[in-house]
Amino acid sequence: MFSRRTVLAGLTALILTPLSVSAAGLPDLGGRTVVVVTENAYPPLQFVDPKSGKAIGWEYDAMEEIAKRLNFKLEIQNTSWDAMIQAVSDGQYDIGMTGITIKDERKTQVDFSDPYMRSQQFMLVRGDESRFTDAKTFGAFTDGLVGAQPGTSPFYTAVYEILDGNEQNPRIKLFETFGATVQALKAGDVDTVLTDSVAAKGYVDSSNGALKVIGGPLGTEDFGFIFKKGSDLVAPVNAAIAALKADGTLEKLNQKWFVDYKMGE
Repeated sequence: MFSRRTVLAGLTALILTPLSVSAAGLPDLGGRTVVVVTENAYPPLQFVDPKSGKAIGWEYDAMEEIAKRLNFKLEIQNTSWDAMIQAVSDGQYDIGMTGITIKDERKTQVDFSDPYMRSQQFMLVRGDESRFTDAKTFGAFTDGLVGAQPGTSPFYTAVYEILDGNEQNPRIKLFETFGATVQALKAGDVDTVLTDSVAAKGYVDSSNGALKVIGGPLGTEDFGFIFKKGSDLVAPVNAAIAALKADGTLEKLNQKWFVDYKMGE
């Protein structure tokens, strides 16, 4: 089973090497409004609390702290993942946050912040799954279907690390949102969903045994915020991220969201 120890091990590089940045030395953005877009489909990074109906999560807390330290007014909006990168690239939003993996091909469209989190991908399956136990046995299980969003890290991991390298492989079923892939998994429409350790823990913890994680990590990925190319926000946000690492704020958020917080309670 996916344990808290596994989560913490998978997030060992969450607090990357601290940089010497003091809060007093951070840029002052003069109270300007910064529009941040997210998907609210990636617990515990950002999601809608089923009890309160409020959007909460690690990224919300981190961005609110960044806004406070840089002195800007934070405005949060929502869009789907498949529209987010292009929308930020076009300048519809100032910053995008939804556990976005830093990839060279994405850097042609948007600028990334420095990494604020590192995670690993795992296979999420139904709690009673016994037909396969890891990526290798799933690959050999020819009836097995994987759910994924096109253009995401889990999609490419499924294609190139588990299946045959064919991006049109019929064993991959495409969905518009990550939440829809998990619902399809629960309903039996697909047999696994690949996700990083962060989201996997959130879904397993709230599933009452309906979901579990199998096998080992399938790769490591760094998360960053995205900006329109040439944005003047990149350097200030990077300075704030460094300050949050240096003074232990990110470590406190990790404790709050990856250890103390219990989905559905």
